[in-house]
Amino acid sequence: MGIKPIALQKGDTVGIVTLGSPLDADTINARISYLQSMGLQTVVGRYVYKVDGYLAGTDRERAEDFMNVYTNPKVRMILPVRGGVGVSGILPYLNYDYIRQNPKIVTGYSDITVLLNTLYQLAGVITLHSLLLLDFRPTTPPYNFEQFFTATSSVAAPRPIQNPPGIPLVSKVPGIASGPLVGGNLTSFVGALGTPYETDTTGKILLIEETHEPVNTVYRYLEQLRLAGKFKDCAGIVMGECTNCIAAYGKSYQDLIDTYMVGLGKPLLTNLASGHGYYKAALPIGADVNLDATNGTLTLLEPAVRY
Repeated sequence: MGIKPIALQKGDTVGIVTLGSPLDADTINARISYLQSMGLQTVVGRYVYKVDGYLAGTDRERAEDFMNVYTNPKVRMILPVRGGVGVSGILPYLNYDYIRQNPKIVTGYSDITVLLNTLYQLAGVITLHSLLLLDFRPTTPPYNFEQFFTATSSVAAPRPIQNPPGIPLVSKVPGIASGPLVGGNLTSFVGALGTPYETDTTGKILLIEETHEPVNTVYRYLEQLRLAGKFKDCAGIVMGECTNCIAAYGKSYQDLIDTYMVGLGKPLLTNLASGHGYYKAALPIGADVNLDATNGTLTLLEPAVRY
């Protein structure tokens, strides 16, 4: 059972950090204003607006920002601006002992995947595969905010993780499995293989989603996970969307699921709204879930937060 951070309440302070790629200042400021309009205060990291090519500052600078907002006693949640690339570079510079002893909500997706899983694996803290600062804007669907604020503030459990109405979860391989949820963005997850931050999938439910990759590249990454034993070790698999993933050699993402993922023989649930999709379920990394791929349900067995 993972360590639960304290629940978020209206009026709490959120730490804003840029941990991977940069984002223009006007967009950052607009998203912060929208976040504040929802009743939250903000503290902005020193290097949030820094631009150094495809990174928002050096690895040490971005790690310093993360730890500075994390150790700020006023901050209840850490909200990265975006993902992009480079998040793995901050991992050697984080204080996992402090994080373990002072758990706080950390949320995000995309390249933030590697941070979410590392904080769970090395510090034991439940994190949240959910919104980034980039998502705090008027065009974000209400479903996403409902999911986010329920996960960050509710201690109700068990609780079903449900797609928006009209978008069903799809069972591909029947079976029932329970365990901590790990994973997220496929590229980020694969990038940690062979490093000290590689995620152990033994007995866990593995979440996979991807974006802007041709299907043959997605196949390559999945095969790398298979060869690394990640599918053999896991208890079950949940496939999210592959947004803007183009078909290759006449094969679609759905074809890949049907011909490759089904053949792995693990309980398999697909079509989960998550990550880079328009709709984003809030998925607690490190929290126990029940995957019922016979009846097409995914149930959170414990809350991601505590009072």
